[in-house]
Amino acid sequence: MFTIQTLMAAASGLVLTSAVQAQQPDWALIVHGGAGIIERDRMTDETETAYRAALMAALERGEAVLASGGSSLDAIEAVIHGMEDDPLFNAGRGAVFTAAGRNELDASIMDGATLNAGAVAGVTQVRHPISLARAVMEESRHVMLQGEGAETFATETGQERVDPAWFFTERRWASLERSLTAQGLPLPPRPEGAPEPAPVEHGLLDQDAREHRFGTVGVVALDQAGNIAAGTSTGGTTAKQWGRVGDSPIIGAGTYASNESCGVSATGTGEFFIRLTVASRICAYVEFQEMNLQEAADRVILEELTELEGDGGIVALTPAGDLAWSFNTPGMYRAKWVAGEAPVVSIFGDED
Repeated sequence: MFTIQTLMAAASGLVLTSAVQAQQPDWALIVHGGAGIIERDRMTDETETAYRAALMAALERGEAVLASGGSSLDAIEAVIHGMEDDPLFNAGRGAVFTAAGRNELDASIMDGATLNAGAVAGVTQVRHPISLARAVMEESRHVMLQGEGAETFATETGQERVDPAWFFTERRWASLERSLTAQGLPLPPRPEGAPEPAPVEHGLLDQDAREHRFGTVGVVALDQAGNIAAGTSTGGTTAKQWGRVGDSPIIGAGTYASNESCGVSATGTGEFFIRLTVASRICAYVEFQEMNLQEAADRVILEELTELEGDGGIVALTPAGDLAWSFNTPGMYRAKWVAGEAPVVSIFGDED
């Protein structure tokens, strides 16, 4: 038998449930383009405008997929494809050079609905490492491939291949020369097929030294089916040696996604992110200690990572549509867009 109180309680519950559901967006997207000493007084208006436009373009690519009902995995690829082709970012065509004068690219992707994941490390002739990482996830029985094996798999799965010179940018080459000279290391020969040398503004080299010691691009997306995914792509660190690999292709360190907790993409000094398993650690706090996303992100980045003297940041997203970013550097290239709201593009530490 239903009493008036029972009916009122039921009605109240329905209203509450409806309100909660109404707060959950149809889709959401959060992006980063690297962290570092990014400060207003050291950036020209022209450079700031270029980065804001590139971040907005990244959001628009993701929005086009998600708003039309596409999957979070498709949105990850769409966003990162453009960033891998943009010389502004340390990924794909904008990748930094190793001490040997090569562009060695890493990427990873993870599906929050299934916990399936794929990653590649040290590839040199694949235009879009993020797509190769997805192919590893979907078309192999492995999680990570590296070097020549990854290149062979790229050929077998029809990934777009390019000559290594395609990744060359004068700005990154000049940054390599500056770094090696400062370390007293020999300069490698200019890559075969690279264009004729061109002058580079010292201001851009100074900017690279401050920002791109650990530049990366990444994105976390929530689709209309309620599934999240995360992806990360990078060129690594300038003048890296001995086949060094950072956190970006390591599931749990640079990338993680689970529909039970959250999705995270990281950028920073990879050695510290690996030691802390930063991406999965944030999601574990959300899932097992019931922290809200921003609290979990700040605990890991502003407390635990900082205590280890590591630097960098993350972007994160939950299946409920909660978004967060956290970084312990002066700035991080970042952007977010939630269905029904205005997009947000930020660079400096004093911005929302």
